[in-house]
Amino acid sequence: MDIRQLKYFVAIVDCGSLSKAAERLCVAQPSLSQQVASLESELKSQLLLRSHQGVQPTEAGRALYLRARDVLRQIEQIPLAVRVHGTESGQVAIGLPTSVAVVFALPLYEYVRRHYPGIRLHIVEGMSGYLAELLANGRLDMAILFREAETRGIAVHPLFEENLYVFGEIEGIGAGEDVPLRRLAGVPLVLPGAANGLRLLIERAFARAGIEPEVVADIDSLPTMLAIARQGGGVTIVSSDAFGRTADQHLIHRLVEPEIVRAVALCVPNALPTSSASLAIQKVVEQLVGELVETGVWAGVLRPPSVSSQSRGKRKERSI
Repeated sequence: MDIRQLKYFVAIVDCGSLSKAAERLCVAQPSLSQQVASLESELKSQLLLRSHQGVQPTEAGRALYLRARDVLRQIEQIPLAVRVHGTESGQVAIGLPTSVAVVFALPLYEYVRRHYPGIRLHIVEGMSGYLAELLANGRLDMAILFREAETRGIAVHPLFEENLYVFGEIEGIGAGEDVPLRRLAGVPLVLPGAANGLRLLIERAFARAGIEPEVVADIDSLPTMLAIARQGGGVTIVSSDAFGRTADQHLIHRLVEPEIVRAVALCVPNALPTSSASLAIQKVVEQLVGELVETGVWAGVLRPPSVSSQSRGKRKERSI
């Protein structure tokens, strides 16, 4: 096998389609098929499952995909390593949930550009479930996710804990007033989809309070949820960092009785070797988060988790 074959194979898996990969690579589709057949023959394994919906990697294909991405990434880092000899260099991909990116993406970019000019940062913003999938598939070097327990193949470095807030107008609740959970009974809610970790946390809190949430829409987009609530189409429940520098302070209400708290952590795969550039960014994330929290730029969060969790009363809902 050669580098070109690995590049082609990775593109096919990323696109989920031979035709789309051919367009991206500007290569004829029959040529791609031939390269895949050559790889399968050499490795004596079927690498792709083909259907009318596209292609999916087999177990053998997934193993090749992960190794091939690692090889291609190392090759991409060679020019940067030569230009910035003796310092951390290369590309580092980090996933940020949209609510986190509102506060953290720009400071992270500016810090890395100023202190690590040899590192090319790749920031991927999206819903936490999508980022977790990318992390598991080896497409990210790290991601900030809402977790506090390690899972197989993923190391978890706690960053802070955050309270959840209600965003929107609620009859009888003044601007900026706290909202007891029971006051949301019968209030139209727009929330992330049922598989989202935030949705599960919210539903668990409602169930323990004996309240049935009136969910009128499942929206897997933070900007869209905020826009709907801003227009009076319902209210939503999000973390404090979701608002950024919004002018709608009168629509922001702290959720109480009970408070709902979730852990936020830097998650890093531990199955493959970690580059010096990736290690540098891990340290930057932990340091920069601490500075933003301590200076009050990142409001509504508590740090460090190990200390804050010991002081919590029983009237708080916590993430799993």
